[in-house]
Amino acid sequence: MRQRFVCWAAGILSVLTVVGAEDPKRPNIVLLIGEAQGWSSLSRPMDPGDPSSGGVGIFTPHLDRLASEGTRFTRFRAASPRCTPTRVALLTGRNPARLHMTFVGEGRRDMAEIPSRVRPVRTISDLPLSENTLAESLRNAGYRTAHFGKWHMGRTDPSHHGFDESTGPTSNGGPEEVANPNPKQAQESARLGVEFIRKCLAEGRPFFLQVAQYAGRSALDATPEGLSEVRRRMGQRNLPNQASMAVAEDADRTYGLLFRCLEEAGAMDRTIVVYTSDHGAPGRNPPWSSGKGTLGEGGLRVPLLVRGPGIRAGHVEATPASSMDVAPTILELVGVKVPAGDRNLFDGDSLAPLLRKGGAEPFHRRREGQVVHFPHADKDSEGPGTAFVLGDEKLIHRLEKDRWQLYDLASDPREVRDLGPDRPARVAQLRAMLEERLVEMGAEIPVLDDGTPPARPSAAARRRGSPPARRRAVQP
Repeated sequence: MRQRFVCWAAGILSVLTVVGAEDPKRPNIVLLIGEAQGWSSLSRPMDPGDPSSGGVGIFTPHLDRLASEGTRFTRFRAASPRCTPTRVALLTGRNPARLHMTFVGEGRRDMAEIPSRVRPVRTISDLPLSENTLAESLRNAGYRTAHFGKWHMGRTDPSHHGFDESTGPTSNGGPEEVANPNPKQAQESARLGVEFIRKCLAEGRPFFLQVAQYAGRSALDATPEGLSEVRRRMGQRNLPNQASMAVAEDADRTYGLLFRCLEEAGAMDRTIVVYTSDHGAPGRNPPWSSGKGTLGEGGLRVPLLVRGPGIRAGHVEATPASSMDVAPTILELVGVKVPAGDRNLFDGDSLAPLLRKGGAEPFHRRREGQVVHFPHADKDSEGPGTAFVLGDEKLIHRLEKDRWQLYDLASDPREVRDLGPDRPARVAQLRAMLEERLVEMGAEIPVLDDGTPPARPSAAARRRGSPPARRRAVQP
């Protein structure tokens, strides 16, 4: 049933023998970025205490392996409910609002499914060359770097952002700009990844490999063998989602090829492997509300799995974290020092103290809470908004109606009961924290069609805010 996929995989793996490869001084890094894979899109539940946090009927054994042999985070959020902003946050450690990259790239206008009176804010589609990236910092430290798969951070080639090799500045259509880049590009990214790993190991060079998936939800996006396997296993169950399940399982098989390559070269145990996603899946992401393109937890809550040398195995971590934490975490894990003054240039914090074996190191956030600034008409029935999450409390500012909502995610994961009217003092406290952060980041504040501002930070917040700092390259 999987004969063609197996034959293709065998062709890749036949070239994996590495002889006399010198051990690199630092761990290798593989960063895997899923496309629209939400909190419950893997077969392994993200929260062992909540069976609904795993996908029903889906089979992702290689990602499950990362979860069982590494650490998984139960309260990890994407930086945005859309692709481009989260990918930018992963690569820079910066909030998309600070970079004015809060929507989908290529300079396209808001693809609003629901009309809104909020005017689109100014956004940029190209990651500025002035921004230091994770790849640049690692290349400065002696790493070989590569990106294969979906880029979607502008039209500037990844080589200008620190990558020695890449498949170019692709968007949703892949290098060939087609409607269905998968399954071809999922397989091609794996083939290129295997070749890159083999070459770096032969050279004795540590490497940073980033593999990013393309979207796919139809039968045309899946391998025939993968789709046939899902249909055989599922029968008449969950028919509308069987194609997207097959695409996700195809991606998991490509991850397995990368892992097998590392294992056959004896390099798996000196490689840090990180998996996360750009945002939640379209539609439902149980147990959370909504999905892609919304500020509901279903649009933001995604997996984070980390496996590697010195990292806690089989650990479930409940500390809140986000996409902005990934870059500083990787740099600390591989020993690339960030000068004390430059740490403030990240909006995220290193999660290394939570990941290292022993787990006794203190973890401290320099800034409390996560800001998700999404001032765009998209898929949310309540229109553009901004969210601020602090612990289990979630404040959402609905920009069009200038309404503030407060939810307790611990008792109300589907965000049904607005506690704002009963807790005005708490709303005011969280609002002040959010407004100060928006000012400090220089976030774009939208206006309504009549020119009136639905969201204007207070004068006190504007006084406390400071202009965003220019990023400097992190030195080894």
